[in-house]
Amino acid sequence: MNLVLDSSAVLAWLLDEEAGEAMTVAMTRAAILGAVVPTLWFYEVANGMQMAVRRKRIDARYRDDALMRLGRLRIGADAFSDDVVWTATLSLAERHGLTIYDAAFLELAQRRRLPLATLDADLASAARRDGVELVL
Repeated sequence: MNLVLDSSAVLAWLLDEEAGEAMTVAMTRAAILGAVVPTLWFYEVANGMQMAVRRKRIDARYRDDALMRLGRLRIGADAFSDDVVWTATLSLAERHGLTIYDAAFLELAQRRRLPLATLDADLASAARRDGVELVL
């Protein structure tokens, strides 16, 4: 695995938001070399796509096709992330003022010593403060 992939970055890419060239590079890197995510990532991405359907930004067919394409990438779930939610992840959330969800990505990047791809400003700021390399 080559990087930790935050759901905010993936959703921006899937929904053709202003993710920019750096996001395309990150997704290409993930496609070729693989990425790792906390298990909650799958729920966050599915929820983001479902909310886009409800808001009529995309239709269900686009959602399903996009998730199918995403599922073909080498994105692995880090099951150990669940074991540290109440300890390391909570500590990071408290120290940086992050949600537990965002802190899970930071914890994973730190523990695995991998760069983090995120478009979330608060998460990126916390990663910088903790010396985690950012892809975007």
